[in-house]
Amino acid sequence: MNSSSPLLENISDTARWVAMYRALESDRPDAHFRDPYARLLAGEQGEEMARRLPGFRFGSWPMVVRTCVFDELLLRCVERDGADLVLNLAAGLDTRPYRLPLPADLRWVEVDLPAVLDYKDAKLKDERPHCLRESVRLDLNDVEGRRALFSRLGAVAKKAVAVSEGLLVYLSAEQVGALADDLHAPGSFRWWIIDLASPVLLKRLQKTYGPSLAGANAVMQFAPPEGTEFFRRHGWKEAEFRSTWEEAHRLKREMPLAWLFRFMARFASAQRREMFRRMGAMVLLERE
Repeated sequence: MNSSSPLLENISDTARWVAMYRALESDRPDAHFRDPYARLLAGEQGEEMARRLPGFRFGSWPMVVRTCVFDELLLRCVERDGADLVLNLAAGLDTRPYRLPLPADLRWVEVDLPAVLDYKDAKLKDERPHCLRESVRLDLNDVEGRRALFSRLGAVAKKAVAVSEGLLVYLSAEQVGALADDLHAPGSFRWWIIDLASPVLLKRLQKTYGPSLAGANAVMQFAPPEGTEFFRRHGWKEAEFRSTWEEAHRLKREMPLAWLFRFMARFASAQRREMFRRMGAMVLLERE
């Protein structure tokens, strides 16, 4: 790759970025998960991102935490609550069907752009998923196409869980609301796992990663001031809120100088501590 060329030329390139974080975590002796496919999928471009992308190393801890918590919430929906279908929206280079201990009869449907899924399917052509994986090549901006897909899947599922990891932040509030409405339409869609940023966090993300994302025509923009209450008017309510800050402490994947922030928090007001706790999160939504 030419050192002067942009690292991110398309929003889909962020999938290599995330895969590289999974590869680096997998290399650790104390890794929380092992993804044997992550480095293969990240490829040379992912390796180059790790070397050149501003803020790449600092961004490792929240990405690892997000992966861990999404894994936990998904497995619980399947193992404890009986979800029989997983719909992964903008799946990117996610490998959960291959690396998680999923039931053989679980239906796992991945949705993304043709180029992304063609690339992943080619790289993993010799691997076998643990469940019934289906790839759907669809631009989620195709409203009629996604409604038809949700309707088809909703008709065959008894309990479905939708997943949108790293997607919503790139959408407008109007787009997120419309997606929420469409997911709520089929009665069998019971849960939705998302990651969510606050307006304060969004400003930091825009400052750190905005210039790199500009070449991909990607803008981080969704961070509702009302938090998860945004989804209530679209038929979804917060069932579980997992603070990125708290989960990082639990998983021992904290940001540099986290101890200092925790010390300073002792002297902050309860309102400010809660604001900080809800700055970023992984959320399990359930239909009302």
